[in-house]
Amino acid sequence: MQTACRAGGRAAWRRLAAVARRTGVGPDATAALAEAVFAHVDEVTATALQGHRRPVEAGDDRAGHRRRLLGLLAAGAPGPRLVAAAELAQWRLPATVAFALLAPGEDLAGARLGLPADVLCDLRPPYPCILLPDPAELRNDGRVRRLLGRPGAVIGPVVPVGSAGDSLRWARTVRDRLADPHGQPVECDTRLPDLLLWADEPLVHLVAGRRLAPLEALTAKQAARVASTLLATLQTRGGAPDVAARLGIHPQTARKRLRRVHELFGPALHDPDARFELEVALRGRLRAADGPA
Repeated sequence: MQTACRAGGRAAWRRLAAVARRTGVGPDATAALAEAVFAHVDEVTATALQGHRRPVEAGDDRAGHRRRLLGLLAAGAPGPRLVAAAELAQWRLPATVAFALLAPGEDLAGARLGLPADVLCDLRPPYPCILLPDPAELRNDGRVRRLLGRPGAVIGPVVPVGSAGDSLRWARTVRDRLADPHGQPVECDTRLPDLLLWADEPLVHLVAGRRLAPLEALTAKQAARVASTLLATLQTRGGAPDVAARLGIHPQTARKRLRRVHELFGPALHDPDARFELEVALRGRLRAADGPA
C-alpha cells in the first residue's frame, strides 16, 4: 500500500509539474504544490497503516480480556463481575462449564489455534488448562477430544458457570492424588465419591475410628475379611448370594462371614445414619490402604 501511494504520488507530481511549467506557475507556488502532494501521500499511507494495525490490536485486547475472564472464573468471582468481564472479552456466558487440566509442564501454546473460539484457555506451562463452555456440546468437537485425550489430562465436573472455580478445584484435587500425573486422562465425574472423602480426611478418620472400632480386636487378616464383607453387605443390601457374587466367594462362605458381621455390627446395620457412616468409614479405609489413585 505504501509503495503504491508513493508511486502514485510521484506520477501525480510529474503531471502537475508539467502543467505548472506550461502555465507559468512560479517557483514558490510549485514548491508549495509539491509539498502538498507528498504530504497527502504521507497522510494516506499513515491512515492505511493505522487501519491495518487496528484489528491486530483489537485481537490482542480481546485475548487479554479473555485471560482476565478465565482468571475471574477460576477465582469464583461474583456474577456482576463475570458479566462485565465477559462483555469486554466478547464471550457469551454459558449455562454450564467445566475446567480441564492438561499435562503439567507441557507447552501447548500452539494448540490454541486448533480449538473452537469459545474455549477459554491458558496453555502456558507449568499448569496449562482450558475452560469448556456448554461442555456437553463441545466435548463432541474432534479438536477438543484430541486435546482432552492426551496423557495427563484431568477433566473437572460440569458445573453452573458461577461455580467454575469449584470445577477447577476438584480437578486439581484429583490431579494431586494421581500416582502418575502423566498417565491416562481422568474424568472427575467418575471420582465424585473420592472427592467427597478427600474433602475432610480428618473427619473421615474420626468416623472410621468410631464406627469401625469392633475391627480393632481382630487380626489384620480377619479385619480385612470382615470389612470387605461389611462393605459388600451395605452396597448390595442383599443376602448371602448377593454378597457372595460381589466378593467372588461361595454362598456358604458368605453366610459364615455375614454371621460374624452381624455379631460385630448388628445394631448399626438397621440404622440408616449408621449405615451411611459405616460406608464412608469403609471407603475411607480402602482409599488409605490403596494409596494414591
